Amino acid sequence: MSVWEYAPAPESRDLANLRPNYRPFVDGEFVDGGGDPLTSLNPATEEPLAEVGTASESDVDAAVRAARRAFEQVWGPMPGAERAKYLFRIARLLQERARELAVLETLDNGKPIKESRDSDVPTAAAHFFYHAGWADKLDYAGYGPDPQPLGVAGQIIPWNFPLLMLAWKIAPALATGNTVVLKPAETTPLSALVFAEICQQAGLPAGVVNIVPGAGDVGSLLVRHPGIDKIAFTGSTAVGKEIQHAVAGTPKRLTLELGGKAANVVFDDAPLDQAVEGIVGGIFFNQGHVCCAGSRLLVQESVAEELLGKLRARVSTLRLGDPLDKNTDIGAINSAEQLAKIRELTASGEDEGAERWTSPCELPERGFYFAPTVLSGVEQSMRVAREEIFGPVLSVLTFRTPDEAVTKANNTPYGLSAGLWTEKGSRILWLADRMRAGVVWANTFNRFDPAAPFGGYQESGFGREGGRTGLEAYLHV
Repeated sequence: MSVWEYAPAPESRDLANLRPNYRPFVDGEFVDGGGDPLTSLNPATEEPLAEVGTASESDVDAAVRAARRAFEQVWGPMPGAERAKYLFRIARLLQERARELAVLETLDNGKPIKESRDSDVPTAAAHFFYHAGWADKLDYAGYGPDPQPLGVAGQIIPWNFPLLMLAWKIAPALATGNTVVLKPAETTPLSALVFAEICQQAGLPAGVVNIVPGAGDVGSLLVRHPGIDKIAFTGSTAVGKEIQHAVAGTPKRLTLELGGKAANVVFDDAPLDQAVEGIVGGIFFNQGHVCCAGSRLLVQESVAEELLGKLRARVSTLRLGDPLDKNTDIGAINSAEQLAKIRELTASGEDEGAERWTSPCELPERGFYFAPTVLSGVEQSMRVAREEIFGPVLSVLTFRTPDEAVTKANNTPYGLSAGLWTEKGSRILWLADRMRAGVVWANTFNRFDPAAPFGGYQESGFGREGGRTGLEAYLHV
C-alpha cells in the first residue's frame, strides 16, 4: 500500500477572533458573572485560550426571569412568521461567520478543522433554517388545535459538539415560541458565547436567549429553578439520572439524550470495503466523542478475519495531529480527564483478554491524544463491550446467525443507535424491527438531517430532537 505524505495545511487560528475574556449573556447583554472564572484550554496544546466568567445563583435567576419576561411580553405572543425571520437571520449569520466559528470550535474542542468546517457549522445553520420553516405552520402540523409553547426552556449541552448541540436545542425551542436559558459545557463554552453575539447581530429581543457558562453546579441551579418549564439535556447517563430524579414530582417537562454503545453489524454478504469506511467513520469521527458512535462492531464469523485485515489497513492511514491542519483525521481528546478514562477502559480490555491493535501513528509531544485502537476477541462480559468509552476505541465481537446478531446487539443497557451492513433489503427490515435503538442506519452510519428525529431508549434517554417529533417536545399538545 502506498503511503501518502501530506504537507502541512494549517488553518489560521487568527480567524477565530479569540478574545482574552468571555462573559455570560443575560437579558440581551454580556454581564460579569458572579461565579469563579474558568480557563478554557486548547486540548491540542494544553495552552490557555481565554478566561470565561461563570454564572452564580443570582445570574441564573436573572437569566430565568429575563427569559420569562421575554416569553410573556414579546416572544410568546409574536406571530410565527415573525419568529421565523429571526431564525432565518441567525442561520444566515452562522453561515457568514462559518469560518470563524469552525476555527473557534476546533481550538476549544480539539476536533479536526475539516469536521468543524464541513459538518458541525453547516449542520447547525441547517437546523435554524429548517426550524424557521416550521415557526408559522404549527397549527397545521397535526398537534391538535392551537398548540402552545411551554414557556422557559433550560438547556444543558455537552462538549463533543458544542455549537451543533446548541442548535439542536435552541432552534426548535425558539421556533415553537419558547425562550431559552442554556448552559454550555464547562470545557467548551466559547462558541456558545459567540452565538450570543450572533443573537445580538440578528436583533433577537432581549431575554429570548440567555447563555450561563459554568460547571455542574450551574446546571443543577438551572434544573432546580422553579421558573423553568422544560429541561433538555444531552450528556452522560449518570448525570441524566440525577436530572430525572431532581425533576420528578415537578411540573417540568424533560427530554434526555444520554450515552450509547451502538452496535455496527456486518453480515457476510455486505460490501466489505464500503462497510470499512462506515465503521471507521462510525467510531473514529470526532475522536469517538459521539454518543451514537458505532463502538461495538459485530462481524459474521465467516468474514471476520478478512474484515479485520481491511479495517486495520484503513485505520493505519488515518492522520493524527494538529486539529487545525486540514489534513488531520484524528484530533485531540477534549480533556485530560476524558483521556484518562479512555486509557483506563482500554487497559481493562487488555487485562480481560482482548487483543489490542493500535494504529502506528506518532503522537504529538503536547496535548491530549490517543491513537485509534481496535480491540478484537472481545466478549460480551468485558467492560469494553458494556461501558461507553467515548473515545477512538473499537470493540470487535463475532456472530454466526442473524438471531445471534440481534441478541448481541441488544445486550446493552443503552439504545441510541445501530448500523446494519448487508445487501439484502429483507434482512435490513427484519433486523431494524428487532433492534432496540432509536436510530438504525442501513449500509451507512452517522447520517443526520434536521428533519429526522433522533433519540434513544433505555439508558440512552427519552424524547426526540429534530423533525416534527422534536418540535412536539416544546409544545403543549
